[in-house]
Amino acid sequence: MKSSNTKENLTNHSLLEKLFKLSKNKTNTKTEILAGFTTFITMAYALLVIPNILKFSGMNSLGIRGDAASKLSTLNDPVVGSIFTGMCITSGIGTIIMAFYGNLPFAVAPGIGLTAFFTYSVCLTLGYTWQQALTAVFISGIIFILITVTSIRQKIVEAIPENLKIAITGGIGLFIALIGLKSGHIVVSNPDTLIGFGNFSDPRTLLTLIGITVMGILIANNIKGAILISIIITTIIGIPMGITNISNLQFLSIPASPAPTFMAFDFKGLITHNGSGFIGAISSILIVILTFSLVDLFDTIGTLVGTAEKANMIEKDGKIKNMNQALLSDAIATTISSFFGTTTTATYIESTAGIAEGGRTGLTSLVTGILFILCLFFTSVVGIVPAEATAPALVIVGVLMTGSIKKVNFDDFTEALPAFFTIAIMPFSYSIANGIAAGIIFYPIMKIFTKKYKEVHPIIYILAILFIIRFIMLP
Repeated sequence: MKSSNTKENLTNHSLLEKLFKLSKNKTNTKTEILAGFTTFITMAYALLVIPNILKFSGMNSLGIRGDAASKLSTLNDPVVGSIFTGMCITSGIGTIIMAFYGNLPFAVAPGIGLTAFFTYSVCLTLGYTWQQALTAVFISGIIFILITVTSIRQKIVEAIPENLKIAITGGIGLFIALIGLKSGHIVVSNPDTLIGFGNFSDPRTLLTLIGITVMGILIANNIKGAILISIIITTIIGIPMGITNISNLQFLSIPASPAPTFMAFDFKGLITHNGSGFIGAISSILIVILTFSLVDLFDTIGTLVGTAEKANMIEKDGKIKNMNQALLSDAIATTISSFFGTTTTATYIESTAGIAEGGRTGLTSLVTGILFILCLFFTSVVGIVPAEATAPALVIVGVLMTGSIKKVNFDDFTEALPAFFTIAIMPFSYSIANGIAAGIIFYPIMKIFTKKYKEVHPIIYILAILFIIRFIMLP
C-alpha cells in the first residue's frame, strides 16, 4: 500500500496535484498530458478551416467578399495570417482559462458553426462588414458573461424547449454541410433548379470528394485526429493536381502580426448599418447578438451534458461539475476572441477524445492550450491548405451535428413543426439566425392554437415577438 502511494506521489507532481486535484479525480500527470495531446490533435483542424471560412467575409488583404474570395491565395496574406494568430492566441488562452478556473478537460476555440454564421449570414446575407460583425461578437461575449454570473442564464436554458435546442444543432449541421459542399464545388447554383451537381471532371470537385472519402473512412475506423489527418492528406494530393501551392512554404515562421484584425471594432457602423433607422438597426443587431449568444450557450451546455457522465463529472446532487465555471470560461474566451479578430468561441465536442484517453481535469486543457500557443510559429502552413481540403471537414462536422435530429419528438406536431422550420430554414435561407427565429415564432403559435399555451415559457413569447418585429422591420 505504501509503495503504491509513493508511486502515485511521484507521478502526480505536488504543484499539479494542488492545482488540478489529480488524485481526487482518479488520474495522474502522464494520463492527463496524453489526453491533452489527443484533444489537440483531434481539433487542430479548426486552425485550418476557420481562416478559410473567414476570408469569404472580406477578412483578407483585398477585402474581397463571397465566392470571389475563393480565388485568393491565403499564403502570406497579412489579414489571414492575423486570423491564424488570433485563432492560436484565443484558443490557447480560452482553453487555459478553462484549465485553471473550471478544472475541466475541455478545449475552447472559435466554433465552426458560429464562424459560418458570422461569414455567410451576418456578413454576406445581412451585409454587415466583418468589423461590425466582430463588434457583435464582442457584445455577445459581454452578454454571455452577464447571463452566466446571474440567474438569467438559467432562465434562458429553462425557457428554450428541448426539441428546439436539438433542432438548432441539427439545422446548423445541415447548414455547415451545405457550405462545405458549395465551397468544394460539389453543389453549385443552377438557374432552373436553384442548385445542382458540380462538374465532376473539375479537379477542385474531385479533390473535395477525395477528402470526404478519406475523412469518412478514417472516422469510421475511429482513427484519432481523423479530420486533421485527412486535411493533410488531401492537401498533399492537391499538389500534383495543381490546387495546393507550396512554392513559398515555410515550416517555421515568425508569428503573423495580429494588428490587421486586433480590436477592429465598428460600433457606429453596427448601429447605423444600411441606414435602416434606429428600430430596424436595433432589431437586426438583436437577432445577430442573440444568435451568437444562444448558439454558444447551448453548444457549451450540450458538450458538458453529453460528456459529464462519461467523465464522472456528475455531482451527488445531479448537477454537472463546475458547469458555471465552464460557461464563464467560454464567455470570457469569446470576448477575448473578438479582440483578436476571430469569432465566437465554443467548447469543442472533440474534447471527448481526450476524455476517452482518461483526461479528467484541467491539466488536460492546460496541455491543449499550450499546444495551441505553440502553433503560432506555423502561420505560413495555413496558406497552403486549399478550400477543397477544408470543405470536407465542414461536411463531416455537419454529418455529426445532424445526427442529433433523431432525438426530436416528431410524434407531437406542435413540437415537430417548429423543430422542422428551425432545421430547414437554416440551409434553405442560408441563415442560422432565420432558422432559430422561425422555430421560436412557430412554437408559441402551435401551442396557443392547440390550447397548450401553458407549455410555453414567457421568455419564448418575448423572443417570438422580437423576431417577428425583426422580420417586419428588415427586408
